[in-house]
Amino acid sequence: MTKTKKKGNFNQLGVLIALILLCVVLSVVTGGRFLRLNNLMNVLDQTAFNAMLAIGMLLCLITAGIDLSVGANAVFCACIGGMLVLRDVDNSFIILIAILVCGTLIGLINGLLLTRLHLPHPFVSTLGMKNFLWGMALLVTGSSMVSGFPDGVMWLGSKSVAGVKFSFILVIILYIIMHILLTRTSLGRSIFCVGGNPEAARLSGIHSDNVLTFCYTVSGFCAALAGIITIGRTSICNGTDAVQPYDTDAIAACIIGGASFMGGKGTMLGTLLGALIIGTLRNGFTLLAASSAIQNIVLGLVIIVAVFIDVTRERMEAKARRLAAK
Repeated sequence: MTKTKKKGNFNQLGVLIALILLCVVLSVVTGGRFLRLNNLMNVLDQTAFNAMLAIGMLLCLITAGIDLSVGANAVFCACIGGMLVLRDVDNSFIILIAILVCGTLIGLINGLLLTRLHLPHPFVSTLGMKNFLWGMALLVTGSSMVSGFPDGVMWLGSKSVAGVKFSFILVIILYIIMHILLTRTSLGRSIFCVGGNPEAARLSGIHSDNVLTFCYTVSGFCAALAGIITIGRTSICNGTDAVQPYDTDAIAACIIGGASFMGGKGTMLGTLLGALIIGTLRNGFTLLAASSAIQNIVLGLVIIVAVFIDVTRERMEAKARRLAAK
């Protein structure tokens, strides 16, 4: 086992221990309500949406980028489905395809803005896309909530097997697929190389622009799936939700799981554990009837701590490399 793999396993073990401790604390403060089976299933259900967004976010972070439009993209895709419902389209297949194509296209545009128009940083382009999609989500639905989706559209977020929602089962399947892609394929190695050492990627003949476009396109596709999940969970679409901090939750899941803003790092397992921590926190807030102010304060602190850990980890590793070079 390489030194990098050992370090990655250590990080994942630390995140797993943190998750277990969080569950123990919440079990105590909620009088055991947290550990009830139906509540644990609720945690998985609530985690599915953020975990789906975190797949694409992780790919972008590994390339030293970011996608601030994932949450707005998911809401916009849901609103595209709502627009079709308002126009009396009741064919689930057509609605689902429209949602998936729309989200994937938005991701592709994000990638092209970065690689073809050479905007200075994906922070700029994806933040602009987030605001654009917020306005479009309101526009296509007439600023109103839309309900009445056909069952074929809602099943992914509403149906379950043995108490586990199909949405979380799909998340597990996609995480396994993406884990294999990142660790067992040349494309996965190229993604890490582009983020960890761009110059080495260029010298080795890796087409960085194509790799980056692929990552942002996948992020858009995952956002579309998240949009389908939220339709099933809530039975509605609402354009005003595009301003919710879904993107920050996805970033937090990735950073908590061991990804880095500097690029070149991150695992699917760590990200899933990070998403479970965020989902567990939000579920605990609900059980404790915590105000939205308290929720925002705590989650904000979690993100700050996660970023601080990321920066500290980078400084320690840079120092170790300098000492090794002497």
